[in-house]
Amino acid sequence: MTSEPTDEGLLGHVLLPVTDEDDALATAKALEPYEPSSVTALHVVEKGGGVPDKTPVEQSEELATEAYAAVRTVFPDASEHTAYGRDVAETIFEAAAEVDASAIAYRSRGGNRLMQFLSGDVSLKLVTNSDRPVIALPREDGT
Repeated sequence: MTSEPTDEGLLGHVLLPVTDEDDALATAKALEPYEPSSVTALHVVEKGGGVPDKTPVEQSEELATEAYAAVRTVFPDASEHTAYGRDVAETIFEAAAEVDASAIAYRSRGGNRLMQFLSGDVSLKLVTNSDRPVIALPREDGT
């Protein structure tokens, strides 16, 4: 499942995972200076896998709608993609393949190492298990 580079290169079609409106706006602004040709905003709705979902689906879909609107304030032509899955990183990889993204660009959600470990450290999975380039965007606070 290897993605072939487009004629536009690494930033030909960027998949931009976002969680909520604030995160979406900050992430889109962090990507903006790199001038990607095409952007698809992705919101992953985490499924519980036999246990209650972390957030009701309706609430998650509302968060997604708000996040997509925020991304479009920076990238008016951005596409949107909502994916459902238990493993956030794996769901991001699957979405990247579905939309044929040339790269995945994300901003670390921060938190201390213990919180990252307990949450499955999506950042680590993204950069070590992806079949396409992953771009870690800088955070405004420099972390």
